[in-house]
Amino acid sequence: MPTPRKRLVSLDDTPYYHCIARCVRRAFLCGHDPASGLDFEHRRQWIVNRMKFLASVFAVDLCAYAVMSNHYHVVFRIDMDTALSWSDLEIAQRWTRIFNGHELVKRWLSDAALTPAEQIIVGDTVAQWRERMYDLSWFMRCLNESIARRANAEDNCTGRFWEGRFKSQALLDERAVLSCMAYVDLNPVRAAVAATPETSEYTSIQERIRQPDRHGLYAMNDQHVVSEGLPFSLKDYLEFVDWAGRSIRQGKKGAITEEQPPVLQRLHMDAAPVLDYLSKKEELPFHAIGPVVRLRAMAEGMGMKFLRGISVGARLCPAVS
Repeated sequence: MPTPRKRLVSLDDTPYYHCIARCVRRAFLCGHDPASGLDFEHRRQWIVNRMKFLASVFAVDLCAYAVMSNHYHVVFRIDMDTALSWSDLEIAQRWTRIFNGHELVKRWLSDAALTPAEQIIVGDTVAQWRERMYDLSWFMRCLNESIARRANAEDNCTGRFWEGRFKSQALLDERAVLSCMAYVDLNPVRAAVAATPETSEYTSIQERIRQPDRHGLYAMNDQHVVSEGLPFSLKDYLEFVDWAGRSIRQGKKGAITEEQPPVLQRLHMDAAPVLDYLSKKEELPFHAIGPVVRLRAMAEGMGMKFLRGISVGARLCPAVS
């Protein structure tokens, strides 16, 4: 039986999560389907646009994404503190950008007079919406349901579009975040549909390269300079992805090039486990990635005996003395 989502998402342990959603029967989501001859390439932009729209509404930052032919990956940062700081008015305005909303809330937004009982209902409703502003499941629901409806309407059919509920993976430290973002950005390279990161269509890495100052993706900053943003610079990240992509494309699983990007040394990461992780297949076999001590702490906090991924965590995010 799948583990309940609420037991896999713990904002006390980390705000970073990697999610993947796949089409039912692994049918074509986007791109050209050689079996039917149909072209669904335009749907890739649907997903990117919807992700960014929802990120502008929810208290969620997009760190990385890759839209493939029958699935997509996305790495999020959930910003609960920001959602809690928004006023009730802002919460209501944000929620009604997506949904029609409660009739009493609409009246409240129009400054109509409400009875004390109605004001309580409005307060309870907005409080519920506030919680959803930093809820990973609600974000993914708003993303996947919208795409499913559009695709089914275009195909003139009904029924399930996605293979099942999305899969999620907690990223427990900066090394896990760095590795997972590269894993996502290098999807087209690993699948041999792109030769280099900069030619990987519908990925965050291509967007960062072409428009480094563009808003919409969570900022990258040097951890020694500022506290806001990902704990590595764009330059370091691009060097890291380029290094990893070249090794993977050459089929050297676990091979180490002479010139390793400096971010590996700074984060105390060994090159061989990183390349091994980045060459894995399109699955999420682990509930979380991170140092062993944090994996065990997360499991204990969730009332679980253990989380899968101890061996990977030990190699990818070794203890630092």
